[in-house]
Amino acid sequence: MDSAEKIIPSALELDPHVAMIDIRLRGGFAAARALHQRLPGCGTMIMAERRRPRDLRRAVKSHILGFVLTDVEPEALADAVRRVARGERVLDSELAFAALDAEQSPLTPRELEVLEAAAEGTPPEEIAAQLYLSVRTVRNHLSRVTSKTGARNRVDAIRIAIEAGWL
Repeated sequence: MDSAEKIIPSALELDPHVAMIDIRLRGGFAAARALHQRLPGCGTMIMAERRRPRDLRRAVKSHILGFVLTDVEPEALADAVRRVARGERVLDSELAFAALDAEQSPLTPRELEVLEAAAEGTPPEEIAAQLYLSVRTVRNHLSRVTSKTGARNRVDAIRIAIEAGWL
C-alpha cells in the first residue's frame, strides 16, 4: 500500500488479523493508532530497514505489537505475524537493547519531529507545511534543538541526535 490514507478504509473492509506497515510510509504511525482504535482485534506490525530507538518508542506509543527489520528471515517473519495475530508483542532484540542503551532525549516530541524532517533534507518551508506550523516556528524549533544538543549548527544537531539514538 503506497499511502497511509488507504490503510484504514482497506482494513475496515478486509478486517485483517494483522496489518504490516512500512516505517517509511508517511502517516504510518497515525494509521497504526487509528487501527488500534477502530479495529482493536487487528494487530499492527512495523517493518523497518534499520534499528532506531526512537522508532521503537513511537511504535509503542502507537500501540504497535510487532517491530521487525526488512532483513528478517522468512520463517521468523511468519512466526512474528502469527504471534502478533495472537496478540503477543514481537520485537527485534537488537533494537530492544539499543533502545535501552539510548540516553533520554532532551528534545520535545515536536522538536524531534522537526529535526527528523530536517535530517531528511526537507527545507523549513516544507517542514512548516507538512506539520502545519509557521516557518518561523520551525526555525525556532531548530534553534532550540541546536541549543539543547550543544551543537554548532543544524547539521551537527542531526549528527548528535542520530548518534544518541533519538533519530
